[in-house]
Amino acid sequence: MEQGKTSMSARLLDWIRSTRHRAEWADRDDPRPSGRQAGVLDMQSILLLAVQGLYAAATALSGTFVPIYLWKTSQSLLVVGWFTLWQYAISGLTFWVAGKWVKERNKMNSLRLGIVLSGLFYCVILLLDRQAVHYVMLLGALSGLASGFFWLAYNVVYFEITEPDNRDKFNGWAGLLGSAAGIFAPWISGMLIVTFAGGAGYRLIFTISLIIFGVCTAISFWLQKRKTTGSYSWSYGFRRLRDDDPGWRAVFLSLMAQGVREGVFMFLIGLLVYLVSRNEQTLGTYSLWTSLVGLIAFLLVGRRLTMRNRVQAMLLGSIMLTLVILPLLWRLEYTTLLLFGIGTALFLPLYTIPMTSSVFDRIGATPEAASRREEFIVLREAGLVLGRLLGLAAYLLVAVRTSEPSDLIWLLLGVGIMPSVGWIFIRRYLLRPSSAQATGSR
Repeated sequence: MEQGKTSMSARLLDWIRSTRHRAEWADRDDPRPSGRQAGVLDMQSILLLAVQGLYAAATALSGTFVPIYLWKTSQSLLVVGWFTLWQYAISGLTFWVAGKWVKERNKMNSLRLGIVLSGLFYCVILLLDRQAVHYVMLLGALSGLASGFFWLAYNVVYFEITEPDNRDKFNGWAGLLGSAAGIFAPWISGMLIVTFAGGAGYRLIFTISLIIFGVCTAISFWLQKRKTTGSYSWSYGFRRLRDDDPGWRAVFLSLMAQGVREGVFMFLIGLLVYLVSRNEQTLGTYSLWTSLVGLIAFLLVGRRLTMRNRVQAMLLGSIMLTLVILPLLWRLEYTTLLLFGIGTALFLPLYTIPMTSSVFDRIGATPEAASRREEFIVLREAGLVLGRLLGLAAYLLVAVRTSEPSDLIWLLLGVGIMPSVGWIFIRRYLLRPSSAQATGSR
């Protein structure tokens, strides 16, 4: 599910950046399908939006509460950790292995397989019921496979289906659909879980997600098969780290630092909100407010941020992302968690926008680099996944020694400083790279 959130942020970011230059495209003779007016989404784009919107809704409806369900049936922080570990590891491995399929074979089948496996994940949970706690590694691996196949194919298909003259409109709709799902779906799920007690609420939202994934799969068959270009290099991206290319090494280390924080925060904050409130509706409300604030902050920061102030913005964001953790050291309760969540939502765009922009600027800096977009997307994901695994390893070490939620706050502070470490690595490379820097040539 991490890939989904990251991808939605990237779609919003692309939309914000492209709206600034919309007038530029009006004067260009951009290639586009015959008969389509400039700036208009064709049927393939609309179908991809429908698939993405349904996938986001199904994931947001149940994904927030999977760790809660596992904790309630096991009463163990370790069980949740092992599930997440396998989810991260298999997702990263799937990105690397599926890269060849997506580049050289039918990438639409990779997209569909991701949707089908997502539905299968919730089907297995429904079949196992309370016995699911005994199969957390299998469930984590299945979830990782699903997200890996889907998001790798989606990110590539998105670039192929859209053109410069309509990409801004596509990104606007994709970002808003994903954000709306993140705002409202968890709140609806929390209400249903509380209304239907005794586990019936969980079974209901998992069933709804399964049905939505089924509809999503059916719609995906109207998406046309995409052409394949080039051959996949298993080690191309990693050779950029081995060769004399300090830019990509700095980016990779910065991505790892980002991943260390994400590896813990992506699942633990929601779990802590539930542990202090013991109410799924409260968690849904928490997600609603923090997601809404995050959407507004992302739009405001994205429209005002320029390349010239990336370094300062990212530094401010990394510092504030650490400072907002401090209220939790005073007292762990819903109020301080809400302050933390709103503070994080306000300042996270200052960090993620420069980070995402600089990475994708390097990928698209030259035709040669763009032709290797699959390999570079895999390299980006590898950095994030390695960082997430390191952060999760730290969580597991703490969870072995304690089951008290308050003891986890120091872990949050420890991994919470990693954005500042990431800024140190990437600060020299936040401006748009030259052609030589992008490709690693000298």
